[in-house]
Amino acid sequence: MDESSGYEPLHPEVLTWAALLGRWVSFAEASVALPDEGEPGLLKASVVDVITLQAVCCALGELEELNAEQRALGRDRAGVLVERHAGALRRKWVGADMPGALVELMEEAELAVRAARDGGLGLGAG
Repeated sequence: MDESSGYEPLHPEVLTWAALLGRWVSFAEASVALPDEGEPGLLKASVVDVITLQAVCCALGELEELNAEQRALGRDRAGVLVERHAGALRRKWVGADMPGALVELMEEAELAVRAARDGGLGLGAG
């Protein structure tokens, strides 16, 4: 605690996660209002996959905070999650034009996993 102010210091990494969580919660809440049919229905059905892929990308950026064993486990888990949720998105959007933002998100998540496995720690590493 900072004795001069009486307040705990702010931690940007915690604030960033809180801001992202707030954005994801808002996104999930807004998706409930979407109809179940057509492209809006596909977007609604994609919410869990989108949030998971975004969370994995963010988490991979924090791998350097873990010890070597935890990093290896984190990379493996990230790979499984990206494969599962990117695959789910591809299956959901078969026969429909997937929005570019979803395609970019899947590519970003797959690239982050590859970078982590190739010795980088996440996005921006390489």
